Order: sequence, then C-alpha cells, then structure tokens
Amino acid sequence: MLRTLLLSLFALTLMAAPAWAQDQTAREFTECTDCPTMVGIPAGAFVMGSAAAEAGHFDNEGPQHRVTIKAFAIGKYPVTTEQFLKFLRDSGYKPDACNSMLGTVWETPGDGRAYPPFDIQPPQWPAVCLDWKDAQAYIAWLNAKVRAARPGMVKGNGPYRLPSEAEWEYAARGGTTTVRWWGDDLGVGNANCNGCGSKADARVLTDVDSFKPNPFGLYSVLGNAWQWTADCWHASYVGAPGDGRAWKDPACTKHVIRGGSWDNTPIFVRSAARSGAPATPGEYDYSSLSGFRVARDLP
Repeated sequence: MLRTLLLSLFALTLMAAPAWAQDQTAREFTECTDCPTMVGIPAGAFVMGSAAAEAGHFDNEGPQHRVTIKAFAIGKYPVTTEQFLKFLRDSGYKPDACNSMLGTVWETPGDGRAYPPFDIQPPQWPAVCLDWKDAQAYIAWLNAKVRAARPGMVKGNGPYRLPSEAEWEYAARGGTTTVRWWGDDLGVGNANCNGCGSKADARVLTDVDSFKPNPFGLYSVLGNAWQWTADCWHASYVGAPGDGRAWKDPACTKHVIRGGSWDNTPIFVRSAARSGAPATPGEYDYSSLSGFRVARDLP
C-alpha cells in the first residue's frame, strides 16, 4: 500500500494544486486499528516564512527562504480527544497539568480509565492541554502499535513523529502562496479564531472537520488549536535548514507551535505565523491551547 502511495506521490509532484486536491482519497491511508488517518504529501519546494509587507507579519517569520521537502505523510486531522483518550486508557500515561493554578489535567486514575481535562470536551475536538512531551508519549505508543501490527516491516523507533516546522508550513499551505491557504483575506467562516466569523469564535473549540479542508485535503490546519512541531524555537530563520528537516538544539527549552487557536486574533491564523512554547507547562502558557498532528516518514 505504501509503495503504491509513493508512486502516486511521485506523479503528483508534476501536478498543480487542484489535481492534488482531486487525488486526496488515493493519498489517504490508515495502517492500524487506532492509527490516525494519514495523507501523503508530495515532494516539492516552497518559500517558507512571510514578507515584511504581509499583513500581520512578525520579524520571527523571516527571512523568507526556499525549502525542499521530501514526500511524507501527515495527519488528515489533529489528534482528537477520542484518540488521545484511547492512548491514555491503553498506556496509563499521566500528563502534567497544563494549568497548575487551576489543576487542569488529563486524568488517568487507572484500570483502563481516562478523562479529558474539561467538563465538556467532545470526542472530535482536537486534544489540547498537551505539552511537547505529551505529544512524544502518544507518538511512542502509536509507533509500538504499528510495529506490532506490521512486524519486520518497520525499522527503528519510527515511523511516526511530529512534523518539522518546514513540513508543517508546506502541508498547511497546500501549494498556495497566499497569507492563508484560502487566500489573503480572512473571509468569514473559514476557521475558528477570535474574529474569524464562525459561531465558535473566541468561545470554544470545534470538531476537527468543522471547516473546509485545504488543497492537500488537511483539516483544521489554521485556528482552533495550536499544533506542536519537532523544531526547537529560534527567533528567526537565519541559519535554518533548507532541506525540510527539524531544526533542533541540544539546549532546547522551547518548541515551535503553529496554526493559532480559537482565542487568537487573525494575525496568528496565517500559514507563516509561528510561536515558541516551553516543553513543559507552567501556571499558564500555550500548552493549554495546544495539540498536535502526527507525521510519518515514507519508505
């Protein structure tokens, strides 16, 4: 199945964005019972970051630079509450509180039980109140399930991981060069943010499939919940790799989050917008509003 996917992705590198969108179903796969639906992303190159003239531009989005991306796969949706609860019940993992003052935390009392941190958190909302190490714990569990389902076919600790920041932006843009994948203007009802014109604006999260997908067939890439990436935070792109790999640092204390959230103003809901968040939470920080989507290496 993955070999067939790779061949189709190679062909798609020659096509325009509308053709990628039309071929979305052929690029999707799920390889174990509890695995998220993945979408194959064709190889390509793009200009990462934003120009100083872009409305909402921050200095940390420059300098713009060309990045080459290898074909990979990424979650069709962010990891949902339902999926994260399955992980907690199966593993017994205990996340830290994302808000230590309020004691906001995913509960895992044992005996296969687990509960979300909020009284109301529907199964298809993105899982939030998660720090970077929580995402890594979920991915380790997911990789163990895949290796068990496909013995001898998966090498090392992979194949699932967080996307690099460059992969995230490439996938979020979906072949576009505009401020947002749907255009330069915010419009109405394209995402969930503080001013996006949806019914949920600045009040609550929404289901991960509440808005239209981007040209790559990905849902909820902008707004709703911030998404962790593999990269350490750097205040600019000076010295950034040009091959799409994660930009790491042995002394890393913050990681890059992307996409903006339901309570952010529209300037954070842009393909180039980025921020850095501590790897572990404090009294209040971005982890209260952060989730993630997984990426996968392809053979």
